[in-house]
Amino acid sequence: MWTSLLLRGTTCFVQVATPRFLHQRPFPPLCARLLTQRPLRRTPCGLELRGEGYFLAHSGTRAFKRDAKSSLEPAVSPVTVTDIKQYLRTKEIPFHDGYSCLHTPSIFVKPSARRDSFSLFVDKTTGQFLCKDTLVEGSWEDLQDCLEVMLKEEQDFLSPRVLLEYPDSAQEQEDMEWELREVQRIWSSSVPFSDLPEDEARLIKTMFQITKISNATLKRFGVRLFKPTKSLVFPWFGGPDSSLKGVKLLSAQSTDTDKVIYNEATVPKCNSYYNLFGLPLVGRMDAEVVLTGHELDTLAVSQATGLTSVALPRGVSCLPPILLPYLEQFKRVTLWLGDDIRSWEASKIFSRKLAFRRCSLVRPGEYRPCPAEALAQGKDLGQIIKSSIPAAHKSIMSFKQLRDDVYGELVNREQVAGVKWGRFQELNRILKGHRKGELTIFTGPTGSGKTTFISEVALDLCMQGVNTLWGSFEINNVRLAKIMLTQFAMQRLEENLEQYDYWADKFEELPLYFMTFHGQQNIKTVLDTMQHAVYLYDINHVVIDNLQFMMGQENLSVDKFAVQDHIIGVFRKFATNSSCHVTLIIHPRKEDDDRELQTASIFGSAKASQEADNVLILQEKKLVTCPGRRSLQVTKNRFDGDVGIFPLDFIKSSLTFATPIKGKHKLRQVAGKPEDELEVKKEVRKEVRKEVKKEVKKEEVKKEKAAKTTKTPRTDKKLNESMEK
Repeated sequence: MWTSLLLRGTTCFVQVATPRFLHQRPFPPLCARLLTQRPLRRTPCGLELRGEGYFLAHSGTRAFKRDAKSSLEPAVSPVTVTDIKQYLRTKEIPFHDGYSCLHTPSIFVKPSARRDSFSLFVDKTTGQFLCKDTLVEGSWEDLQDCLEVMLKEEQDFLSPRVLLEYPDSAQEQEDMEWELREVQRIWSSSVPFSDLPEDEARLIKTMFQITKISNATLKRFGVRLFKPTKSLVFPWFGGPDSSLKGVKLLSAQSTDTDKVIYNEATVPKCNSYYNLFGLPLVGRMDAEVVLTGHELDTLAVSQATGLTSVALPRGVSCLPPILLPYLEQFKRVTLWLGDDIRSWEASKIFSRKLAFRRCSLVRPGEYRPCPAEALAQGKDLGQIIKSSIPAAHKSIMSFKQLRDDVYGELVNREQVAGVKWGRFQELNRILKGHRKGELTIFTGPTGSGKTTFISEVALDLCMQGVNTLWGSFEINNVRLAKIMLTQFAMQRLEENLEQYDYWADKFEELPLYFMTFHGQQNIKTVLDTMQHAVYLYDINHVVIDNLQFMMGQENLSVDKFAVQDHIIGVFRKFATNSSCHVTLIIHPRKEDDDRELQTASIFGSAKASQEADNVLILQEKKLVTCPGRRSLQVTKNRFDGDVGIFPLDFIKSSLTFATPIKGKHKLRQVAGKPEDELEVKKEVRKEVRKEVKKEVKKEEVKKEKAAKTTKTPRTDKKLNESMEK
């Protein structure tokens, strides 16, 4: 059933981990003193903005409810744009072919009251629809049902009440009412900049580095100041009556190094906040728009160029498909999302949703910072927008078109290397980071902890804002979520149940999604679900556990190795085309327990190791006299060629892996040659033999003390036999 644009939920406060729009800069002492008077502290629900009795933190009781976004149902029969067009033609419904949506007359408005004859938009990719006049939205199946009812009863329109939501629980109703009251309280308590004393207004602008933004521009966009926390308030007006539906608060916090960090808070919560800031100022005849990643950038573009500009509600992290209908009227869309590699990558991804042929991108660079900084530096924003490059790609290009991209990778080496792991520094030394568009093959012996290890690796990235989709085919989602929650809390919550709500609330805020598959699945079904998730939630990392479970429903008459090669090729193509990192777990072939795994140990043909950008092997050395030792070996790294191996210790209390701190356990890197790799393995074997020799000597000493008799020590031959065992 359909859900209205005003989604429900408790208030969520998100701290911007990596400020995108204004980099950390030296801060004026006067402003720093003002900031320290209104501290921000972290609460179990998020950030709490305190000051003079005001605070924005919801401390309601826990409500048990199913979140529709927590898991992805398998796409049994995904709809295509051809199916949608064919259905509309059979029902004799006129439509226009737009950039990302099909435009049809709204069936929820009387024909005499229709301001725009084509105000109902159907997404070409998902089939979801939105009526801009009534804000009725729903799935393609919902729209089909409505059309069937309308044609059967020979009506020319349907009331929006035909589509009813599931009844709200008492807790949901209470949360929604609380949010509405909170929005009204914040808005009524905020003050326009024109009503502030001149000195105070100048000081606030200096805090947020918007001294060149005039009060007239702030008033036109409705920006106010929330005095209790010294926060900028950006309103969300929407709906047929342009009512106030939410607010975003931007606060500044000084650090010990005289730098400033910006924090955002939204009401309602961030995953229900769909505000295209600046949309009410868009005219019906406007054909060009500048899409920015932050509200301050939109203010700068509008004031400096006079062009229509809107800001995305979640910056560069996501472009919700529900906002695409509001961008359909523009024939030219310029994406100026920021001044770093992450913003550049997001611009290329978003241009796919918006249609390449109408998009142009502002390439980040020294002379092209984000709009707010460009205005502060006195640069010509209009000229920067004119110098944007078209997003449409061609089959052939010259080095001239690649020159700036190559230079950008040389200048921004750390950002190009990808997202760094916080818990696995040795992995950062070898792989340099986690990059989009790559395929990683991960293998290890049965029972060595492959799922547990890769879940912590994915959780580490997810905690840093990498949108992650998990496809677990071996264990169910409840058990997987329990493992990841234990790793997130770094403790056994079974022994600390009173802390469950605290950690569960924080874990729920992670951009983590699960596919509802379990057991053997068809590759086409899995791929359709992955593509849907990338489009809907801008997924950056997909984990598949594991390959063998997806081969069960394929044609049994085909060679299993050919089937595996086909599946690996599909994932390779998906990772490249979707700019999404895919981690694929593959069981190894049967090997002797005393033999270490190699790249050739991966089950199947050489297709997996050839297509992969990275190959990771979880080694486990089983010993007789002591627990087995684990180590992680990187045997392929296409990014820069570095490979290596380092030991791992398993911490059972938190289900996490850590690198031993002992001095003898150091990261060993090789240059990628087979003979160097053999040398590393020899060194590992030497260390293992030393450990075994020590254990044997200890056992002999114990036996001698127990028997209290003098025994002839073992010969070297017997010692070697014990070591071999």
